[in-house]
Amino acid sequence: MIRDALMNLWQQSGFSSITWQQVVMIIIACILLFFAIVKKFEPMLLITISFGMLLANLPKTGLMAEAVGDENSGLLYYLYLGVKKGIYPSLIFLGIGAMTDFGPLISRPSNLMLGAGAQLGISIAFVVAIALGFTATEAASIAIIGGADGPTAIFLSTKLAPHLLPAIAIAAYSYMALIPMIQPPIMKLLTTKKERIIEMKEPRKVSKIEKVCFPIIVTVLCILLLPSVAPLIGMLMLGNLFRESGVVERLSSTAQNALINIVTIFLGLTVGATAVGETFLSPDTLKIILLGLFAFTFSTVGGLLFGKLMCVITKGKINPLIGSAGVSAVPMAARVSQQVGQKANSNNYLLMHAMGPNVAGVIGSAVVAGILLALFG
Repeated sequence: MIRDALMNLWQQSGFSSITWQQVVMIIIACILLFFAIVKKFEPMLLITISFGMLLANLPKTGLMAEAVGDENSGLLYYLYLGVKKGIYPSLIFLGIGAMTDFGPLISRPSNLMLGAGAQLGISIAFVVAIALGFTATEAASIAIIGGADGPTAIFLSTKLAPHLLPAIAIAAYSYMALIPMIQPPIMKLLTTKKERIIEMKEPRKVSKIEKVCFPIIVTVLCILLLPSVAPLIGMLMLGNLFRESGVVERLSSTAQNALINIVTIFLGLTVGATAVGETFLSPDTLKIILLGLFAFTFSTVGGLLFGKLMCVITKGKINPLIGSAGVSAVPMAARVSQQVGQKANSNNYLLMHAMGPNVAGVIGSAVVAGILLALFG
């Protein structure tokens, strides 16, 4: 009897049915947890993504199981519906909008060109992905990694290529975390010492009425042009209106803190839980990770090249380094511009100047996602 009980216990345990793919994914999850906790690489999301991956690859838990008949679905499956229906990325944008000051962009509208230039990697990666055998919808979902905007990448992938979501999400957030390592060598390679030491004048002060009108005008224009981008742009600009109106401090504070933190937990946990070994460990996943790096690199190059062009047009008044901040990783990319500029010239203060193209990149990546969704959705 004891033997039968022990045998039954063994058969019900995960040890009896764990596969080599699950073991590999558990190891990968632990490595990602190491980077998140010890190296502090994007810990807010990487901890939840990697722990979700860990949970999903422990056998017999049923956490991501979809209901069959009268059975209940797993806990993470219910939470995943927020990703599947595009709810979480939009709510993340609400929080980002509430935290973002669009003043640097409003004070110098030409920063929109730098944000647009930093979308170059998306276009190039799309073409390369097609050449590697991905379908147009898959290529579009992979290419958006170049925008360095995790919520936008998730939003587009759930619409166009949900089966690629785990690899795309992990690649997008990994490269966002690695911005301080990836961008500086490219910035130094494409700019001269003379360009890096350029000191920029303090941007003009933006009035409150400009800041209040900006999210309303952008919402109307962008959504009239691309209705498919309404969830992202609409929530981004609503959050910013909470911030700038000055009459809903409680809503602004909630969007910036409690709401975005809760959604970040649900988003990261459930995205990670889709990375099941049997489907994640494939040649396509490696291709996606490499294409994501390719896209992100060329987005940085595009922003820098537009920065150099603006430097020439303005006769040396624009430091090209701020062009690299055109990728939409706010505010990390702007901080990298500041750090590289200050190493070249200790009197260089580029952070607020770099925030202009940085927030332009947020809008730009969302608009590109809307274009891709309109073309291939």
